[in-house]
Amino acid sequence: MNLTYSDAGVSVERGDLFVERIKSKVKRTYNNRVSSGVGGFACLYDMGDKFLSAGTDGVGTKVLIAQQMNKHDTIGIDLVAMCVNDIICTGAKPQFFMDYLASGKLDLEVSEAIVEGVVEGCLQSECALIGGETAEMPGLYQEGDYDLAGFAVGEVAKERVITGNDIEEGDLLYCLPSNGFHSNGYSLLRKVFDTNDHAIGNFLLRPTRIYVKDLFSILNHVHVKGVSHITGGGIDNISRMNKNFDYQYHPLDKKYWVNGYADITRDMPIDELEMYKTFNMGVGLVFCVSSKDRLKIENIADQFGIYECGKVSTGSGNVILY
Repeated sequence: MNLTYSDAGVSVERGDLFVERIKSKVKRTYNNRVSSGVGGFACLYDMGDKFLSAGTDGVGTKVLIAQQMNKHDTIGIDLVAMCVNDIICTGAKPQFFMDYLASGKLDLEVSEAIVEGVVEGCLQSECALIGGETAEMPGLYQEGDYDLAGFAVGEVAKERVITGNDIEEGDLLYCLPSNGFHSNGYSLLRKVFDTNDHAIGNFLLRPTRIYVKDLFSILNHVHVKGVSHITGGGIDNISRMNKNFDYQYHPLDKKYWVNGYADITRDMPIDELEMYKTFNMGVGLVFCVSSKDRLKIENIADQFGIYECGKVSTGSGNVILY
């Protein structure tokens, strides 16, 4: 029997429904400087000649594997990545980061290792770690348990913001490969794999790739119309660039996947479509450019590891897997 994400106790549909239910409530707090709020990859706040872009996230049940493996020095990289990879979808460059660490009892060595990862993630994304919060909550967390949350803020000049509004039929989709599963779908992964297996545990702890430097270098060469961070919801995230179109998605050839990813997914008891809607399947970032810019992309493809992965067609926000 094929497993689904809901079999692992996670409902993407319920999460989407929750966002829809709270949108009208949240909008009651907006002022005239809120340009983009709940529902996208990141929020935009008008600061005059530029926008501030903000995003928050965690790393999900990947923390359970870190605790099981007693390896805590990369989970902080994931935390930063999940936040900064979201805000760069607006064209914003990360400026600063804050973290929140909650535990049943503060373990100094474990906590220091976590922060070392956060620092490394901030260095990779060229943003400052300006503060955070540490909370001990015995009774809510057992000793040895912890959870993380992160908050990133970036800025983008108004003329450089990426909205997806200029996407049109015939535009091309390109992608940047992932480092592995990144930080989504781990409740299902833990149901499928024996995470006591050292080799599997180490692979599942591969840190989320941070795309900040690559994307901003690409932006110096070509006009990017839309960007999608492939996290929870898998390839369905692509439609968030502009839901007035459909997106014909051609999976990245497995020979370009990070070493070991194809092997570990080969015999998973999960329907292929379900896998593409839960995991990133070798791809961490997708972006959209005009078909007229194909040559520009081809000229820099090898430099940044860019691969073509689809095109835009008429429709209403569907991602069609080919």
